[in-house]
Amino acid sequence: MAAVCCAGDWLLTVSSQCLTAINIRESREAFVFDCAKAEQKPKESENENNNDGGGSEEKGSDQILACAMSASGSYAAITDDSKRLILFRTQPSWACISTRWVVRRCTSLVFSQAEDELFVADKSGDVYSFSVLEPQKQGELKLGHLSMLLAITLSPDDKYIITADRDEKIRVSLRRSPYNIQAFCLGHTEFVSALLVHPGPPERLLSGSGDGTLKLWDYETGRRLQSFDLEQLGIPQSSDTDTKKRFAVSRIVSSPEGRHIAVQCERFPSIQLFEMGVESERLLRPTQKLTLPHAPWDITFDPQGRLWVLLQNKETNVILYTHIQGHWEQRDSESADLERASGTIHTQWDVFKESVGVESRFQHLYKVNFDNMASYLQKKQERLQQQGQKERKKRTGGNSPQSNGSVKKTKAEKKSEEVPPHCS
Repeated sequence: MAAVCCAGDWLLTVSSQCLTAINIRESREAFVFDCAKAEQKPKESENENNNDGGGSEEKGSDQILACAMSASGSYAAITDDSKRLILFRTQPSWACISTRWVVRRCTSLVFSQAEDELFVADKSGDVYSFSVLEPQKQGELKLGHLSMLLAITLSPDDKYIITADRDEKIRVSLRRSPYNIQAFCLGHTEFVSALLVHPGPPERLLSGSGDGTLKLWDYETGRRLQSFDLEQLGIPQSSDTDTKKRFAVSRIVSSPEGRHIAVQCERFPSIQLFEMGVESERLLRPTQKLTLPHAPWDITFDPQGRLWVLLQNKETNVILYTHIQGHWEQRDSESADLERASGTIHTQWDVFKESVGVESRFQHLYKVNFDNMASYLQKKQERLQQQGQKERKKRTGGNSPQSNGSVKKTKAEKKSEEVPPHCS
């Protein structure tokens, strides 16, 4: 899958094994990084990893699995299928400053607001912290779940680490002492696929799930404040009956000041927009649904509060929306920043086309309900039949039909046949 994020002056896109960074303020050459040319792991480190129990997986590809940018846009990071964690500095120019290795393949990355740490969530349920200021320092295990982690984020004050897993749990842990759990946010009925902490007080968390709902929480107490069924808000239906029942929220993003929230559901060509209230309760209100010409890969807000949408189409690969007089409108395709971004992606399309039509990354995470009652009843019937046959054999003294159709006779019956009949 392809992804996009924005911070500072840079629009960052990733697809397949390549990262592409596009400057949206100045006409500068795009930065392109190919993971196939990245540093390889030394064999000594591989042997150490095997001894630690972390190298039992097969050798991975160079496919990028997750990306993130720091709040100011000064740093960026990616992780790939070969379990590399690559850190970049963006100022004064892009440069790779370290390549480190993780124990398990990662699913989500997030920088601290202070930009001193990078937190990595992996598929085994663990969270590691990697130093940004000491780019060669190895990671430190912070906390763990019993299930695969799908999303990780931090509170705006860096006080809490918030993690979401396949088993429907959202866990709020203290960053400085992650073994202390502040709260659980429980209520989803499928895996939690997306998290977003609202930037303004009071403490608000948004979560999306494979159950097709968006929920708003007070994350310090774990109290659920709102829940929206996105199907009822007009998420378009597919002709596939299974898709009608199952769709996952793949991305939740917020404008810089936190007023506007955009929600994307995987495989559907639309985006649902919300507005955060200004009252003390700070609740969400649905405002507008954007219908897209093609299915989106990903969405992001830039520092100016504009919404960028990355599409699965070569000619119309990016759409830009701006909020004008209470309504979201599509930006003119001839604007310099949009034209620069679209042209760069068009040039790099050979990399992006590998992600077109790729199967859902969530389809294997749904619960599977097994109906074992029919099998149980069938086995029960077989046992009853076998028991009945045994009881009939006991009542008949073990007599049973022979293979030629004759009946085996008892000794008394044979003796009675030998005595000649009485004649009067």
